Amino acid sequence: MLRVGLTGGIGSGKSAVADLLARHGAVIIDADLLSREAVEPGTPGLARIVEEFGPGVLTPQGSLNRPALGEIVFSDPEARASLNAIVHPEVRRLAAVAEREAGPDAVVVHVIPLLVETGQQELFDVIVVVDVDPATQLRRVLERDGLDEDQARARIEAQASRQERLAVADLVIDNSGTFAELEASTAALWERLRRTA
Repeated sequence: MLRVGLTGGIGSGKSAVADLLARHGAVIIDADLLSREAVEPGTPGLARIVEEFGPGVLTPQGSLNRPALGEIVFSDPEARASLNAIVHPEVRRLAAVAEREAGPDAVVVHVIPLLVETGQQELFDVIVVVDVDPATQLRRVLERDGLDEDQARARIEAQASRQERLAVADLVIDNSGTFAELEASTAALWERLRRTA
């Protein structure tokens, strides 16, 4: 099994690269999806979040109100650390279960937005960073998430810097260009991963 850590800043295109790798045959384990699973209604994770941040982080239906929680944690590093201490261990547990189900010959790609921030780079055989220039990143976050510029910048600045991510990269995918260019560079990445496996 080849264990790949795939990361990049918000708006870099990690999900697009993961989707393309899945088409080539990679087994994708997405930490964002697992983090949603970890805080579904009725889970211990959601109960601990409400205990930590109060009932204002719930919707009227009892699920997590992500925008409300985001307002708290993206402007307060201590609150963000508290949230991460609740969610990250459960995400890692769910990822380990999914990996065991992948099979011994799989190329398993763990999509982890906060890979650098959580110090997980040593846990993988290969680290792939999806990189994008800062202006493009800001534009994509503004367009995709409907945030104002201050909110978008706060989310970008809450993550590791571009330099910190690139410092741990074994391979870099530049996603500043077109989707066709991204498809071509991801196909080349897949060939390298298959040879390594």
